[in-house]
Amino acid sequence: MGQIKKLEKLPPKREKIETLSILRQLSNSANVLGELKGIAKTIPNQAMLINAVVLQEAKDSSEIENIITTQDELYKALVTTKKQPAQVKEVINYRKAIFTGFEIIQKQGFLKVADIETIQKTIVENNAGIRSMAGTVLKNDRTGEVVYTPPQEKSEIFDLLSNFLEYFNIHQMDLHPLINLAVLHYQFESIHPFYDGNGRTGRILNILYLIINNLLDIPILYLSSYINQNKSDYYRLLNKVNNTDEWEEYILYILKAIEETALKTIDKINNIKELLEKTVNIAKDKTPKIYRKELIELLFEQPYSKIDFVVNKLNIERKAASRYLKKLEEIGILKSVKMGRETIYINENLIEILKKY
Repeated sequence: MGQIKKLEKLPPKREKIETLSILRQLSNSANVLGELKGIAKTIPNQAMLINAVVLQEAKDSSEIENIITTQDELYKALVTTKKQPAQVKEVINYRKAIFTGFEIIQKQGFLKVADIETIQKTIVENNAGIRSMAGTVLKNDRTGEVVYTPPQEKSEIFDLLSNFLEYFNIHQMDLHPLINLAVLHYQFESIHPFYDGNGRTGRILNILYLIINNLLDIPILYLSSYINQNKSDYYRLLNKVNNTDEWEEYILYILKAIEETALKTIDKINNIKELLEKTVNIAKDKTPKIYRKELIELLFEQPYSKIDFVVNKLNIERKAASRYLKKLEEIGILKSVKMGRETIYINENLIEILKKY
């Protein structure tokens, strides 16, 4: 993102961020996002959808930072108390940070600098907070060349963050929020306020911004998968804005990412809904004595389930919970695996859907 150059406060010049090409793409992106918001409401239990999408995002967003895990490792980590490898723990922390941010905006409807610090702290598990020492630079991993020097003085960083939050929290009446989202994302990544976790924090801020602006009700749209597939363009276009103040190609990239990701998420939701209906019908038909709506929904909230989850969800004894899970395995809805002393029951059909995206 360029050589040493003072980062300007928001907003950029209007003619730079509202070109004809941007407005054309904006129409497509906004329409698909509206469709996603509507379809998400048709899922009977929103926790099913949030859990499925958030864990995938935690994996994808961490992958951008070269923190590589598998879905299987992550789901296992959620059902066991044993010590996890560092890579897995970082991804689980990211998942926790998403929920932390979501709870904050549900409660107060806006973000403060302290809230952004809380989100970042949850990701990286340290108290370093906003950068206070000069010397932070972004380098090309391959060549070691310095490609961007973010603001160095703590006072300037706070000043820029204050300006950032003004545009994050206050709806810009005459600027579409999806264009503003692209601008805000660039700005946060350029401020680079922390020693670590800036990219992951910035990607969480994206989803919180969509919710604050009523473009989504729940945190289910993430651009990390798209960025992973188009990573070189992502960094090239951030650099281009910084070096030349040319915004169009970068904003088009973000808008296209929103459109493509929303379409994939719609497809994912439709597949989950179809599998849920099929699973309910099988359970009703083959195990009518134990069928309970809450039990089937649990298997979609927690694709890796165990007896304790059923006990807590249905308020039943362990013996009954164990019997229910074994019955569902007998009819092919679940598959059991041993993890240490525990038996884990996997909703393999749901896992297959989640792995596709």
